[in-house]
Amino acid sequence: MTETITGTDRSAGISFTELLDEDTGPVDAILRDESRIGLREGNTRIPAWYYTSSEFHALEVEKLWSRVWQLACLEDEIPNVGDYHVYEIADMSFLIVRTEDGIKAFRNACLHRGRLLRETHGKGARNLRCAFHGWAWNLDGSMKEIPCEWDFPSVRKEDYELPEALVDTWQGFVYINPDRDATPLADFLGNLGDHFAKCSFDRRYKSAHVEKIMRVNWKACQEAFMESYHVVATHPTLMEDLGDANSRYDTYENFSRAISPHAVGSPHLEGMTKYERLEDGKQFARYRHPMNGHIYERAELADGRTGVCIIDLDGNESHFDEEATWIDGPILQGDPHLCKWIGGPTPEAFLDAPLMLADPPDGIETPAQVRAWIAAQRRDAARASIGDNIDPDDFSDAEVLDAMYYSVFPNWSPWGVFNALFYRWRPNGNNPDECIFEVMMFPVAPDPDNKPEPAKVRHLGPDDDWTLATELGPAAKIFQQDSINLPHVQTGLKAQEQQEVVFANYNETKIRHFWENMFRWLEIGETNVSVTARDS
Repeated sequence: MTETITGTDRSAGISFTELLDEDTGPVDAILRDESRIGLREGNTRIPAWYYTSSEFHALEVEKLWSRVWQLACLEDEIPNVGDYHVYEIADMSFLIVRTEDGIKAFRNACLHRGRLLRETHGKGARNLRCAFHGWAWNLDGSMKEIPCEWDFPSVRKEDYELPEALVDTWQGFVYINPDRDATPLADFLGNLGDHFAKCSFDRRYKSAHVEKIMRVNWKACQEAFMESYHVVATHPTLMEDLGDANSRYDTYENFSRAISPHAVGSPHLEGMTKYERLEDGKQFARYRHPMNGHIYERAELADGRTGVCIIDLDGNESHFDEEATWIDGPILQGDPHLCKWIGGPTPEAFLDAPLMLADPPDGIETPAQVRAWIAAQRRDAARASIGDNIDPDDFSDAEVLDAMYYSVFPNWSPWGVFNALFYRWRPNGNNPDECIFEVMMFPVAPDPDNKPEPAKVRHLGPDDDWTLATELGPAAKIFQQDSINLPHVQTGLKAQEQQEVVFANYNETKIRHFWENMFRWLEIGETNVSVTARDS
């Protein structure tokens, strides 16, 4: 049975603060900081049409994307004068250019007949010439020449400089803001840099970049990665190693933080039967469901497809396809996320991977002991891979082990030092039913002064499986599970009778904080937050 009522407003599982108290590494004050800035306590309710409406999307373009600081690219992606990067958001397009005087951002449209000046990124441009009629601008945005200039007597070159957006940088990233009167980027980000001071992103490099079209609104997609509340239903393979319901959530001005502890079990498993470890288990091919003990085994179905054989505690067997559709046998229901995990597309190299769940030696029993044992191994592995860039002994067990994932308003999510993940979400043009979800990897560079070239983008369509992006490694299987839910969320938002979503007071803190900021930027009043006494 899952954890429901605890008698308090938090999970009954071990708290992150308690884990910090037993941490064997140095624990910084910033880890202990429990912040609730910009948040009202209670359940937040949001109209469902905010995720599905073209009118609401248009309001976002007008009030948000036209005025907010947003991540555009990396400085390392435009290292030399004449290098440029095309950044698109909704129906706006910007050209980020390295000039003799630094980085500039221009509206990516010719001032003659409106053609895009560049459709994609490039290097070594000497000017910005339109491919339609040849109007050209210097790299600094000033007008260079107009073919048949004599035919435009009312056009003065000084009036036809390319319109600029504000540009600034932070830890190797380039940000733009279309609003030239906006507050400085440093003020917008606040003390975010303090959270990454021990290993800033300019000491890392982009080793992977996958961009996938998702059939879901950008906000709903982002919200799926802002909490660990969904782990109990979506990620059964994480439950024995992740404190999902006892994650810590903190909010600041324009960013928020979640910390989900590893090497502790989910509070939802407390008091339930603990099933013995599968000695012949395989992480992606033979796995025991932690909630009911059923074994999910990769199998060939009668029609030749790959699917799943589910074996219950009495040895009964049933077969399901990767979508959890029943094929045969007495077991009539299967976990859709575990069916996809075991029976879905999986790189051949993963199929023999052993169980990833830690198996500590005798004498290592308490959560603190297990965490210290795993953290010591992680530190040794880090020393071998990152050279002298950072000293793993400068980091707590929590920083080495735990999922620390930030959400920076409005749409990007960097992770902590020892997890290379980094996300960004954008609307797919003006379609409120689709978004562009980007997953990047930023590992620590062994030599920050001689970093590898940033990885090129791999593009995945809405029907492409995440496992095609082999550069993501096993993380691709996690995104595969998440992607089961998201198109059905978009469809369900339109099918709801009450036309309203409701967010948990604590476990969905980051989402509620996001909406507090959204309402403020869109100038649509206060969010609907309420606390109703539970019936005794």
